[in-house]
Amino acid sequence: MSDPHPARPSDSKEDKRTFFQKIAEFIHPGPDSKAELIETLADAEDNDIIGPESRVMLEGVIRMAELTAGDVMVPAPRMDLINIDSPMDVLMQEVIDTAHSRFPVYEGERENIIGILLAKDLLKLQRAPELNIRALLRPASFIPESKGLNDLLREFRGNRNHLAVVIDEFGRVAGLVTIEDVLEQIVGEIEDEFDIAEDEGDIFGLADRTYRVSGDTSPERVAEAFGVPINPSDEAQAFDTIGGLIAHEMGHVPRRGEHIELAGLNFVVLHTKGGAVRWFKVSPASTEDASG
Repeated sequence: MSDPHPARPSDSKEDKRTFFQKIAEFIHPGPDSKAELIETLADAEDNDIIGPESRVMLEGVIRMAELTAGDVMVPAPRMDLINIDSPMDVLMQEVIDTAHSRFPVYEGERENIIGILLAKDLLKLQRAPELNIRALLRPASFIPESKGLNDLLREFRGNRNHLAVVIDEFGRVAGLVTIEDVLEQIVGEIEDEFDIAEDEGDIFGLADRTYRVSGDTSPERVAEAFGVPINPSDEAQAFDTIGGLIAHEMGHVPRRGEHIELAGLNFVVLHTKGGAVRWFKVSPASTEDASG
């Protein structure tokens, strides 16, 4: 026979908090907003409950919830794309110069992206030269600019595709975003072999008597360090970074391996990221191995 007085749903869950816990929560309620939660994390760091790196990462997770693919993407004009119709030697050189692991591939117009090429897949051509480059392409993932980074990270983890092409509201290619772009919102910039600590300076000497110069260094600082006047060809232009000035003088977004002579100095592009030069190798223009 059924119970004539069944327990209500609320009665089936026991509140295991003690009386004192309830009083404490009444007096000091938890955070009601993301801003308050971030302040709570700062207090936790001050009280040595969590370390500074943990606080930064937790704040990154919280703030990431408000970001979209459009906020962190590499804009379309700065994307490194591969033309499916390029001769193999040209294609290989582009892969080597840009040093990415994945490339969107287009046919005809840059808007017409037909797949993703993994640099490591090109090794298959050495064993099977007759293999068509189209056979190496992997499906491209297209996402809207408005896609939240939380959802995007979940997709990256689920489909193991670490690059997505971002589409604007009109269906045009707006840019691309990688799993590294997303993770950097949590852990900060992911360093690579070209990154150095900030306190090591933006200009420093190398063993071969050349110098490595950060693309973010001001032209004035470079001019002072090398004792030469550095001025743009268009005197009406002003540049905050040597990378911006070099890009202006080249007339296009610099690629790895390109070089230009300016003010008696040879600037060789060592590393780019997001369409901007991260590092130059600089030496007097008369140095024979300046492009090494």
